[in-house]
Amino acid sequence: MAFSNAALLMMDFQQDVVAMLAAGGSGAAVERARAAIDGARAHGLPVIFVRVAFRDGYPEVAGRNKRMSMLRDKGLLRESSPGARIAPELGPRPDDPIVVKRRVSALAHTDLPTLLMANAVDTLVLAGLATSGVVLSTVRQAADADYRLVVLEDACADADVEVHRVLMSKVLPTQASVMTVQAFLRELAA
Repeated sequence: MAFSNAALLMMDFQQDVVAMLAAGGSGAAVERARAAIDGARAHGLPVIFVRVAFRDGYPEVAGRNKRMSMLRDKGLLRESSPGARIAPELGPRPDDPIVVKRRVSALAHTDLPTLLMANAVDTLVLAGLATSGVVLSTVRQAADADYRLVVLEDACADADVEVHRVLMSKVLPTQASVMTVQAFLRELAA
């Protein structure tokens, strides 16, 4: 696979999310995401960080939105909170774009499509937390927008390990190439 017009998206690797998904393997996913970042940078691929964050008081959260209401009720992912920060192991460089989102998909109501268009990106390499959240939603929306997609299966994690396995083996391959970080790094070097 050619990666000449690709960007690496690091999605929702935030302190609160890493903590929430610890039992699902988020720590290992962060380690492999770090390797993907290093490889992407070594080969000139842009790295874009995406994070979910809400204003104080959660004005973006409707009571009928089950997932977002849960975050609000737990006081998680407020823009001003340390838990909304990107995991320090992955800390973006000053020139790495950081996209802030208020919904699950990285493409929903964000400036990510503008960044991708401005940089002629047609291939997205995705890593993120959680597989059943941002990864699945972004794959679905990006596939509908005709992006070529790669999901780094071991740089993703979910609270439910079985859900992660099913998504990676049965659902996501219908719209994306699913590969390990090591396979991605080998293809970059080829």
